[in-house]
Amino acid sequence: MARDQLPYSWRPGCPVPVGDLRMVTMTHWGFDGKPHTGRLVVNKSVTDDVVTVFKRLYGWRWPIYKMVPVDVYKGDDYDSIDAGNTSAFNCRAATGSSNWSQHAYGRAIDLNPRENPYVYANGSVAHKNARKFAKRPLDEPGVINPGDKVVKAFQKLGWEWGGYWSGPKDLQHFSKGGG
Repeated sequence: MARDQLPYSWRPGCPVPVGDLRMVTMTHWGFDGKPHTGRLVVNKSVTDDVVTVFKRLYGWRWPIYKMVPVDVYKGDDYDSIDAGNTSAFNCRAATGSSNWSQHAYGRAIDLNPRENPYVYANGSVAHKNARKFAKRPLDEPGVINPGDKVVKAFQKLGWEWGGYWSGPKDLQHFSKGGG
């Protein structure tokens, strides 16, 4: 990728060179029942995995609210999540940590973050629009539940789901190569 394609999400000092990132353009089903074109920025090492999983999601007509690079939100993870945006690369620390997030390596995806919120140990969520989606299992469009076909599709390719973490649960988060 070219540096100018990521004016907010990549900067010198990020743990992955901008040349190791790829923009993947894919068709996905929206919550309106229509196909939409979305884009994810990912590490070149996981591009095939991402295409494989999202082809499965498309085949299942599994809805995705929105899918644009986090740069649309000037690299602001909170704003991207608040907008229900599915995203991947963002050079940032892990939530509640000073260590790099797997998003900073381009090896993590946050999928439908409104429907699949980050849930703190006390059951609260950071985004008010996600409160009704905090408990699992939940039978709603675009929701990820333990052991469901979405989790299995990622696991089959060696990705882990944040919904299985001890303590806070990151129900939107899938990553390859660590948390």
